[in-house]
Amino acid sequence: MKTDFLNWKKIAIVCDWIKDMWWAEVVLAQLLEIFPEADIFTSIFFQKWNPIFDWKKIITSSIQNIPLLNKSHKLALTLRPKAFERFDFSGYDIVISSTTAESKWIITKPETLFICYCHTPTRYFWSHYHEYINMMEFWILNPIGKWFMPRLVHNLRKWDFLAAQRPDYFLANSKNTKNRIKKYYNREAEVVYPWIDTEKFIFSSEKKDFYLYVWRCIPYKKFDLIVDAFNKNWKKIAIITNTDNKLFRKLKSISKENISWKLNISFEEIKKYYSEAKAFLFPPEEDFWLVPIEAMASWTPVIAFWKWWALETVVDSETWVFFGEQTVESLNKAIERFEKLSFDYDKIKKHSEKFDKKYFKQNILEFIEKKIIKRRG
Repeated sequence: MKTDFLNWKKIAIVCDWIKDMWWAEVVLAQLLEIFPEADIFTSIFFQKWNPIFDWKKIITSSIQNIPLLNKSHKLALTLRPKAFERFDFSGYDIVISSTTAESKWIITKPETLFICYCHTPTRYFWSHYHEYINMMEFWILNPIGKWFMPRLVHNLRKWDFLAAQRPDYFLANSKNTKNRIKKYYNREAEVVYPWIDTEKFIFSSEKKDFYLYVWRCIPYKKFDLIVDAFNKNWKKIAIITNTDNKLFRKLKSISKENISWKLNISFEEIKKYYSEAKAFLFPPEEDFWLVPIEAMASWTPVIAFWKWWALETVVDSETWVFFGEQTVESLNKAIERFEKLSFDYDKIKKHSEKFDKKYFKQNILEFIEKKIIKRRG
């Protein structure tokens, strides 16, 4: 694809924080692959070990130098909006914000093309506010958080809505997110799905007798549902996470011997688990999630909660099996249904290829080129 229109353009990529390597950071890496010369702006940065950031210019906010708040970014909730507004983008032609939170709050000049790639409108202000209130992760500070948040959230919502009017254009990671952007921000968005490199995943000719779940061990990812279900059905499951927290330790302690926990294993090992698992489990309600697509790229079917983005990307009984409620009974019935079905593994792999990296790059570049041409009149 031609990229001549980017010649002499200075580009910045902005993200909420760079702390762990989760999917917002994966999308950041995907954008850096397209725009390798881009500068990076973020509230905090703690990934010096990651080679994708080698030789990159990374500009952090003042929060980076505040002990405790720099390591627990959720405690810096009221500081992040102003921190992003202080960044100076006057020297940039194109600014791309990859965000679920406050990095869309930045201020750019009228001549700067400002695109917001939105993973979801800020969940703890809008769609999942009550859920976050009920499952705060501040541990001993939870009572303080539950007291403060209802008193702050009204103004935070107003500020977030106003900040969402600053980007020139929105891109959404799914149709579900597009609908939320319209509902909460009254902005239109085009859908560009994130990608995986489908060629990097491996195939095992023999599926083994275990299920699989991979993600960050936090409440809304529904690790508790997985543990409760498999404590009851006694089927084998491998649960992979790199989150060593209170919830992880609690759930591991109550898991029966059929539940195998894997902490901080390499991506090469994870790919092996993907390929050998009889099915991948997807119990949470997500805006968009690449992990099940990685499983499908490994020729592995998925058992998923029937909600939101999953309905955009699947064919029931061909690549996935659904369950209708986030309950032990509903999940275990779906597993029983799954075990009576047979799957065309080549079809599962082919389905994942709809999310290959070449489409993401093509769609991003075409979108930017179209908007630059429009500005030129």
